[in-house]
Amino acid sequence: MRHFTIAAMAAATLLAVPASAQDREGWPTSLTIGTASQGGTYFIYGTGLAGLITESLGVNASGEVTGGPVQNATLVETGDHQIGLVTMGPAYEAWIGESELAPGVEHKSLRALFPMYQTPFQAVALKSSGIESLADLEGKRVSVGPAGGTAATYWPRFFEINGITADISYSGANDAVSQVKDGLIDAFAFAAGVPIAAFAQIAAENPVNIFAFTGDEAAKILEARPELSAFDIPGGLYEGYPDPQGTVSLWNFAVAHQEMPESLAYEITKLVMENNDRMLAIHATAAETIAANTDKNSFLPYHPGAVRYYEEAGISIPDELKGQ
Repeated sequence: MRHFTIAAMAAATLLAVPASAQDREGWPTSLTIGTASQGGTYFIYGTGLAGLITESLGVNASGEVTGGPVQNATLVETGDHQIGLVTMGPAYEAWIGESELAPGVEHKSLRALFPMYQTPFQAVALKSSGIESLADLEGKRVSVGPAGGTAATYWPRFFEINGITADISYSGANDAVSQVKDGLIDAFAFAAGVPIAAFAQIAAENPVNIFAFTGDEAAKILEARPELSAFDIPGGLYEGYPDPQGTVSLWNFAVAHQEMPESLAYEITKLVMENNDRMLAIHATAAETIAANTDKNSFLPYHPGAVRYYEEAGISIPDELKGQ
């Protein structure tokens, strides 16, 4: 009888333990999240996400500085990082084996976890430079962010599409704005969730021009690169810019390796999707980090753990996007 009582008590205790505490088979003691350069939105979002995972799931997570989405896709594919933040343009090129970093290598181990936000493209220059449009970048020294990042991948394409020849260099966001202020380069053309911390900093400290594309320029870009979307950057994000500004953008997703334990992928997805207030405290772009935006991914299979969460939440994932 005593044995039965002990067994019953043990069973009751087990049922009282949260599912996340029960099913941790294969969970790592730590994990890394590939972000981008300091001063950009990825770094803020990724380090905040890491803190939330550490606090809530008991896994020591950290956000790591990287070259951005192109590199993050490969770092996840090779298992060097467990989670990567990617824009879907570079992710698609990695998926089909056309990554600039690893050409010919199909990144078929990538699995989507959750939608993040849209990344619009903007450029900044000192007002004293007279640069206030894409056309004005002809022949100018322009940083396009760190090599391997979304900006470094797409701004040269934008220049080519619109017949612009610029002297391109690569640097992190904070370094690039310092170079603009010091006159080492003429402009910084970037891509990140808004508000971009580095842009806000330089706009608060110096008279600047922040610009994107004319209607005709954007139309040419959207015709040539269908993975992009039209986007209006809200007004009031940067000092001196009260009105919305039209540009183009790419969606961002958090991705993991297919071998991440299903229960961990489930708990991470659940944590992010059910704590939007905490995500908004990390960065305003998390307003778009919601389950309704899972349909913004059209090609990358979702991790089975993420699929399980979305189906429990009543979000339908197409069969062709249910990963193994």
